[in-house]
Parts: sequence; structure tokens; C-alpha cells
Amino acid sequence: MNRPNWLRHTRRLVVALPLWAGVLLPLGAQAQTVTAEAVAKHYAASVSAGYEDTLAAALEMQQAIKEFTARPSAERLKAARDAWRAAREWYGPTEAFRFYAGPIDDDEGPEGRINAWPMDESYVDYVKGKAGSGLIANRKVTITKSGLAKLNEKGGEENIATGWHAIEFLLWGQDLNDNGPGDRSFEDFVDGKAPNADRRRLYLLTVTELLIDDLRYLVGAWTPGATNYRSRFETEGLEAIRKMVVGIGSLTRGELAGERLEVAMNTQDQEDEHSCFSDNTHRDVVLNATGIQNVWLGRFARRDGSTLQGPSLQALVAAADNALAEKTTRDIAASVVAANAIQPPFDREIVGGKDAAGRKRVQAVINALIQQSKDLPQAAAAIGVTRLTRTK
Repeated sequence: MNRPNWLRHTRRLVVALPLWAGVLLPLGAQAQTVTAEAVAKHYAASVSAGYEDTLAAALEMQQAIKEFTARPSAERLKAARDAWRAAREWYGPTEAFRFYAGPIDDDEGPEGRINAWPMDESYVDYVKGKAGSGLIANRKVTITKSGLAKLNEKGGEENIATGWHAIEFLLWGQDLNDNGPGDRSFEDFVDGKAPNADRRRLYLLTVTELLIDDLRYLVGAWTPGATNYRSRFETEGLEAIRKMVVGIGSLTRGELAGERLEVAMNTQDQEDEHSCFSDNTHRDVVLNATGIQNVWLGRFARRDGSTLQGPSLQALVAAADNALAEKTTRDIAASVVAANAIQPPFDREIVGGKDAAGRKRVQAVINALIQQSKDLPQAAAAIGVTRLTRTK
């Protein structure tokens, strides 16, 4: 499908950077120095934690998928689906770490293999009316990690062969149900019960292993104490702050409000929802909004129940303009509240006239995100980042 340029090109922004000398943040009767370097280091620790927790959850998903493919059954398919949903809970907030040409989405980054969408599912497997379609049915195609990586987006941006949504499609199948997710039978993976069951099992195992590899790469890029992207990022001062603002600003407007919500609202098409096979899109929206809030507040809740809390963008801005910081905090919180109000399934929320209750709920999220997208450039200017300009 065609996408307007302003929605597509959200990955890189260029900013003119002044010198940075740090700021003072009043804290009760005392004053605490909050520097760009401190905020960058805490952010890096949060990114590292986010990818570590995502990898740990994805490894649990991989184990559930191995158990399912070894002995397919309805119960094991449900367990694999549950594990996919659980792993998405940890990946979703990490999308706030994108859009500034960091390790995930620089020229060599794996983001396109990890989370590309929307997906033409017939590129991978059979769909209604096309029983022999897809890479799985084409026995001339060798199913390997390197092979699937090369086939991803080959011949078209919707020819998605890898990542979360390829796994999702294999676990759920097409969503042909207005009131629920896809309902692929476990027998699709049983020899003698469905054509190409052996290749379907292999494809699911292989694409999951490729996702694990890409998540390991991101963990390595942000591992503390290594010579890697993190070691450079932590020394960049206001340039690191610029990247943080670019990341959450681009996710706020171009990606979440625009690509993921406005496009779906305009088309009212199930194919334009993010996790259309599992009907998990409502959670995707909440998790993205929460990831933005996490970066702003310098907060990250971990899988083990602990919370990382430290120097934040909010603190930097509050030192320069406390009223603006408070307003931005309120507006970001409002987008999270609005996102949580979306009712599943998302593909029913976007259908109807402008007064339909579901459309009003989704529009409330868009409106809140647009407001915070106006706050963030002001917040950046308050701390010396004065020009945010998109490039290709």
C-alpha cells in the first residue's frame, strides 16, 4: 500500500547542537546537578535492560515454539501464542529507542527484520483462496536464517518474511473473525494433516531463531563495559539528548499517531492494524505510549520486578522551564491513559462513522499524541536543542 512521505521518513532527524554545560535542578532545600551525560548514561542503562528483558521473554517464546513443533497440539499452540504475547509486552516499550539511526535502525540495523509490517501473509504461507501460495509451499526455497533475511521485503515492502509478525501469522493464521484473532489449527503443523507441515514447522523454528539472533545483537550493542554503541553514546552529551528526543518524538507523531493509528482510521481496514493476526494491536499502542513515557521520566520497570529510575529528560527540562516540564508530563500521561482505553479487538474500534464509540477512543489517542508532539520540540528548545529537521 502507498504511504505518504511524511509518514514513511521518520527514521532520521538532523539537529543543530549548542554547547552543553549542565543544569541545576532544585530538590527541596538542596540542589542536584543534572547533566546531559548523567541522563544519557541512565537512558543507556534502560535501553540495555529493555533489550535484555525482551531477549529473555523471546527465549521463553522460542522454547514454547520448540515444544509445539516437536509435538503439535492445541494446548502447545496456545502456549506458544501466550508466549508470543508475553514477549511483545517487553518489546513494545523498546520502540521508543528507535528513529535516530542507533543500532536497531541504522543502515545495517535489524529493525526491518524484527518488526516490519504490514505483512502480505500470502508471501509466507497459504491464505483463503490461495492454497498453494507462499515461501512455505515453494519447495525450491531453502528455509535458512540467511535465506529468510534475504527474502524479507524482497520485491515489495509488504513481503515480510521475518520477525514478530511472521511468527504471529504462523501461530494464528489469517484473522477471518470479526470478533477475535486468527484461529489456525495445530494440524497445519502435523505431517499428513496439512500440506507442507514439515516446512511450516521448520519455517517457524527458523524465523524465531533469527529474531533471537537480532535481539542478541541489540543486547550486545548496549551491553555496559564493552566497546560498542553504548560506550560512544554515553559520552555524547547533548547529542545523546537530541537522539532521545528524536526517538520519542518520531514514535509519537510519525509512527504511532500517524502510521499505526491515523492510517488505520482512514482506511478502516484490518490489514492496517499492527498485530492483525493475534488482535494484539491495542496492547502495541499502550506499550509504545508507555515506552515514550518511560524515556521522558527516566523510568523502566523490569521483568524481575525492580525499577530503574534516574536522571531524565523531564529533569533537564524542569531545570530550565518547570511549567513546560509539568505540562509535557501531563500530556504524555494523558496519551497513556487514552491508549489504555482502546477496547480489543482494534479492528472493530476503527470501523464506523465519526461518532462511533471505538473511533472516538482511537481518535482520543491520536489527539493526545499530537499534543505531546507539540510539547516535545518546546522541551528540546528549553534545553538547547533548537532545530529538529527531518531528512530521508
